[in-house]
Amino acid sequence: MIELVNVTKKFGETTALDNLTLRVQKGEIFTVAGPNGSGKTTMLRVMAGIERQTCGQVYFRGKLVTDNSLSIVRKNSTLVFQNVTLFNTTVYNNISYGPRLREYPEKDIDEMVKSVLANVKLSGYENRSAKRLSGGEQQRVSLARALALNTEVLLLDEPTANLDPKNVSIMEETILRVNRERKTTVVMATHNMFQAETLADRAALLIGGRIAQIGTPQEIFRRSSEHLASFARLENVFSGVARTLEGGLTVIDLENGVNIEAAVRREGRVTAFVRPEDIILSDRRLVSSARNVFRGKVTGISDFGDTVELRVDAGKEFTAQITKRSFKEMKINIGSQIYLTFKASAVRVT
Repeated sequence: MIELVNVTKKFGETTALDNLTLRVQKGEIFTVAGPNGSGKTTMLRVMAGIERQTCGQVYFRGKLVTDNSLSIVRKNSTLVFQNVTLFNTTVYNNISYGPRLREYPEKDIDEMVKSVLANVKLSGYENRSAKRLSGGEQQRVSLARALALNTEVLLLDEPTANLDPKNVSIMEETILRVNRERKTTVVMATHNMFQAETLADRAALLIGGRIAQIGTPQEIFRRSSEHLASFARLENVFSGVARTLEGGLTVIDLENGVNIEAAVRREGRVTAFVRPEDIILSDRRLVSSARNVFRGKVTGISDFGDTVELRVDAGKEFTAQITKRSFKEMKINIGSQIYLTFKASAVRVT
């Protein structure tokens, strides 16, 4: 469906893409994982025909993309940006805008709006003001707006960045459903390794504008490699020595008196990963079956609108994500003492 051959993109003296070659098959979900600044957004913009490469070739449906054929690419693909920009009008008008530009019949537009809103679980939101929705709901409207165009290719730039777990789950379910039911080809850029692994048929690591590794998610994300180790944007990545316990569990010694338990059987040196959204934060120790409980001090707070990201020193630095409402209710500040709780099944080990 899409092929980039020796594509380089420069902005002045800055090289965003460096001799990049990859092929996206028709009907697959292809994820590109990489830290901020790795070139993911630029790659998507080149695929969408928004940016023209400095050198190299881009192919769409097997045909070389030229200035004269850019309109074909733009008509048959759509890019959902990380930063949502909605019109100051109703949800219905936002979603119907694109189909109207393409002169779809009004009856078809009405059916499409209702269909895509159901897909993103926003049925009944047609007459609401788009600007007054929560950040997660706005991101879902943005995805619905793209789905209403019913293009062959859906390009997604960090579609779930800074969303709470509920909205992340809805977005991911929608992406999978559209791919399976419509056979839409999906290319998704993300810094979330676990999302890239879970959703993808194939995946690539993009670091410094170059493809560092490409293959199945299992080949890339479940094997230790220098490329994966250099993926600095990942939070909660720890190296340690593992030993097995009774009951199918493994305890991993991270040093500094910190041990975490994982629901796998491994021995020797390993790398462990815990998603920020899998960590439960509380101001007192929770009574639960979770195997991992730590007490730590808040060292950093990042506000992302609907969610807040916290860095907590519990012998090792953990990053956790909570809703803005929970953050306010717990009255968290720098220096606050807080408990971190996560299940052994939430720990990924490579």
